[in-house]
Amino acid sequence: MAGRRLAAAAAVVLLASGLSACGSGGGGGDAGPTPTGSPTPTSASPTGPAKPTDRSPHGVLLSAELAMQTARRAKVSYRLGADAGSGPLFWQPKTALQIKRSTPADAEQLIVVDTVAYQGGDAATAARQGGKHWERFSVPPGPDGHKEVPYAGLIDLLNPVEALAAATADGVEPRFVAEEKFEDSTVEHYQVTTSAEKYAAAQTQLSQSRRDGLRAALAPGGSLSLTLDLWLNDKDQLVKLQRTGTGDAGRADDSVLYTDLAGALLSVQAPAETDTVDTGTRPVSPLAR
Repeated sequence: MAGRRLAAAAAVVLLASGLSACGSGGGGGDAGPTPTGSPTPTSASPTGPAKPTDRSPHGVLLSAELAMQTARRAKVSYRLGADAGSGPLFWQPKTALQIKRSTPADAEQLIVVDTVAYQGGDAATAARQGGKHWERFSVPPGPDGHKEVPYAGLIDLLNPVEALAAATADGVEPRFVAEEKFEDSTVEHYQVTTSAEKYAAAQTQLSQSRRDGLRAALAPGGSLSLTLDLWLNDKDQLVKLQRTGTGDAGRADDSVLYTDLAGALLSVQAPAETDTVDTGTRPVSPLAR
């Protein structure tokens, strides 16, 4: 593993130099979404290029932040309170998500393509909508006219770059826990103690209302502290995230797995218009705990 750390230090330089090309979304190798409309920024990019120069815990997590910005997408498998599901998530250059839930919900599947969402894909929706399996909707623009991403609360809890931005924020001191086995590989486990307020404040690219929603989702019942556990592979990519928090009237206990990071062809497709009912606009959906 000592050799891995030396090799990873050299990889950091390559990551930092290649980020401007990969993160722009201009290259075309993956089967990513091509939604219409203006891009909606969703990832937590530093206010200037992060330049990790060492293999301290902070430097490693900065490297991981760059690595996940470059990856741009992954398949996620999550458990957020009572909600669980899996599917592809794109966090750059536009938001796209296609989740199949494994726990009871209003709809079996959820698709988000930039500022438009679809839910359904099941017999219950078809029965309710005259044979059409999908309901299409958007979120009303805010006072400034900006269109918000539907299910932003869910996306912000799943976005790995946001978690790493919180883990590398000013005043946060990450620590290396151990090398551990994860599935068929060895990973490095890091841990950060922070708060819901600091986590949300680190997301400077989000609107204030979206930061407020994220803080509330991370602090059920007024959570006093938040612990982030992060497991990185040998490319400094985040493969597992766990958030736990304790407070006066609630507890957060979330976990997200990230797979298919190494060039896998992931795509998110909007349903056929002929199988879709347009239901107009809806308020931003909070994530229920």
